[in-house]
This record gives sequence, structure tokens and C-alpha cells, in this order.
Amino acid sequence: MKEGIHPEYNACTITCVCGATYDTKSTAKLEKIDICAACHPFYTGKQKVLDTEGRIDKFNKKFGNRFKKK
Repeated sequence: MKEGIHPEYNACTITCVCGATYDTKSTAKLEKIDICAACHPFYTGKQKVLDTEGRIDKFNKKFGNRFKKK
């Protein structure tokens, strides 16, 4: 590798808005993220299920047979 062309690879602290911090290595000194494994709904088990059946019925009521295959 050529000398002097690569960025510094130092210790970095990643901070989430929920307050969780992670120590890793990166070319950036400090990173702030919006969501992490500690607060993501998929990992915490607080997922919200959407009612898609009602939406399909509403669409069919509004547009009827207009989009069905002939």
C-alpha cells in the first residue's frame, strides 16, 4: 500500500439517540445514529402489525373490478 494516502483508522464511539454506545474502529472519530439494536422494534419485540386486509377491502370498494384480469 502507498504511504500517506489512506485515512487514519482509529477507535470510534458510536452513540444512538436512545443512549446506547458502542466502541469500534472507524475512520470517523464520533458517529451518532438514529436507531440501534437496543431500540430497533425488530430486535426488541415491539413490532406493530398493520391491518392490510381492511386496506384491500377499501381499495376494492373504491375501484371495484377495474383492475381485475379479463
